[in-house]
Amino acid sequence: MENKGLRMLLLGVYGMEVVECGGALAKNVLQGGKSFASIMLSREETRPQIMEAANVLGVEMSFTQFKAGEVEVTPEAKKKLIRVIREIRPDIIITQDPEHSYHDLDPDRRLAMLLILESIALAARDYALEEMPGLSSHPIPTIYYMTPEHPTCIIDVADVWDKKEAAMDKLTSQMEFSGMHYERYFGSKTMSAIIPNWADITNNYDKGREAHRHIDKALHLYHGACSHGRYALAEAYRREGKYHLDNLIV
Repeated sequence: MENKGLRMLLLGVYGMEVVECGGALAKNVLQGGKSFASIMLSREETRPQIMEAANVLGVEMSFTQFKAGEVEVTPEAKKKLIRVIREIRPDIIITQDPEHSYHDLDPDRRLAMLLILESIALAARDYALEEMPGLSSHPIPTIYYMTPEHPTCIIDVADVWDKKEAAMDKLTSQMEFSGMHYERYFGSKTMSAIIPNWADITNNYDKGREAHRHIDKALHLYHGACSHGRYALAEAYRREGKYHLDNLIV
């Protein structure tokens, strides 16, 4: 089944999610839809990089400017996300997987997950309508969880792979962090087994970018060709709830 002309919203925490879900977001735009992303935590210096990545994918960006280490499930925090949902009125929301978020030791993910799901639910009710003149309740959209522990569907991203790669190029700070992280965490010998010229790469951005180029492709091949799927390069998702079909699909 092809979705034409949908309004798709990514509710992300850090920023790289825009590229991790870039296949679904970019394909929706190419099919005549509108794709949006709203990021909770991003440093001021990284926002231009995320914006550039989003531009490559055709995604409209916004930032709710939460503070790292201070995410709480409060009425004020809920209203920030509720406003985004009611303004965009998406058919589909993509957000982080609850299973993954609970044992991922990135800070703020667990509370962010509770906050996101509470905000999606409350956006559908009459909650805080008087504080948002001109906006109305929005029914709970179809929800897909990104990078899930137990995916239930995959989408073909081979035709937008170049866009995902070009968008990842823009995330300079993330690539520099990844370059340092992989060197420290796995060590040069292990990284050289993955990337033969690792020892010759002299700066953290190039180290991080090469690491992501190899590891990201491996992940997408795992969900695609390596899983005997019909698609070679695939983004994996888990849909919230049952699929509702008029007929069985191939």
